[in-house]
Amino acid sequence: MARALYIHWPFCLAKCPYCDFNSHVRDRVDHAHWQEALLADMRHEHALAGGEPLESIFFGGGTPSLMPPALVARLLQEAEALWGFAPGIEITLEGNPSSVEAANYAALADVGVNRVSLGLQALDDATLRFLGRLHDASEGLKALEVAQRHFQRVSFDLIYARPGQSLNDWRAELDRALAYGTGHLSLYQLTIEPGTRFETMVRKGDFTPLDEDACADMFALTREVTAAAGLPAYEISNHARPGEESRHNLTYWRYQDYCGIGPGAHGRRGGLATVRHRKPENWLAAMAKSAQGIVEERPLGIPEQASEAMLMGLRLREGVDLAAMAARFGMAEDQLCDPAKTRFYEGQALVWRDGARVGVTETGMVLLDGLLSELVPAQLVEG
Repeated sequence: MARALYIHWPFCLAKCPYCDFNSHVRDRVDHAHWQEALLADMRHEHALAGGEPLESIFFGGGTPSLMPPALVARLLQEAEALWGFAPGIEITLEGNPSSVEAANYAALADVGVNRVSLGLQALDDATLRFLGRLHDASEGLKALEVAQRHFQRVSFDLIYARPGQSLNDWRAELDRALAYGTGHLSLYQLTIEPGTRFETMVRKGDFTPLDEDACADMFALTREVTAAAGLPAYEISNHARPGEESRHNLTYWRYQDYCGIGPGAHGRRGGLATVRHRKPENWLAAMAKSAQGIVEERPLGIPEQASEAMLMGLRLREGVDLAAMAARFGMAEDQLCDPAKTRFYEGQALVWRDGARVGVTETGMVLLDGLLSELVPAQLVEG
């Protein structure tokens, strides 16, 4: 049964050059039209996903902080009427830290949003311009201050390993970030994603990404500094005070069911993978035709589900419980995680094992992609 709901708002004021998310710039958005369509998509998911009370709701994008608070309120009202809310439900909304959006924070808190994730991305103006952000550093920090006044929990994002950034530069920026006192930070290495403007710029020689060794040094520094400050990494790029982890994102990483509505939203529901139409206009057309926005609903075989669960779970500091996962999927533990390679990498201090639980060490996290391909048997990944 799904205990989490993801709502995708696809619109942004501008497309950032590093972004490969499903975000779109439109001159005009008919909010009343979108409200009715999102409500219909939500009702469709509820009819299929059962009525267990929701433990988390996440408004992602795009830029959900551009949504009118009344629209957010209506969607939350419908979600509560359909599923019910578990005590202490986490309701997160992603936002850009602009003065325009900060003006909505009080109203968003009043309608039920209790956690916000702000895309600061950097703390200096030159870097923000390079990243294509519309806010400057001062505006971003003022928005952060407003958010901390209105929301119970606040997180913000930073991008590091930027061209020309030194280890000392990043240490100073990270120290500043920690000084603002939020209970959660999402700290991402700059990656050059296919199809983005940054990919074109790198191909043309407009800038050169940092080399792998410099990135690895910054990754290690990030984990060391955040741990010392009381916000250890609980996932490869996410850091939190104990108890302030993103419960919604843990739903994904622990491979639990969740409903996803809105353009491009993915979901996992009773062994099915669901995908909505990506382009806003196509999603709206599907909603008008059949009152649901699904473009693909695909059954996942047990090996594929087990593979996804392993690949997601090993991103977490807590690792995975092989005995519980074997029971869940009706498989043997050694089908889920190669025992010989686990022993080998444990000897290299890259993997740890504690009873039935296995995970990647601090040293191993910088090599996570390679370790995943080694630990999770190929026949399981291939399904």
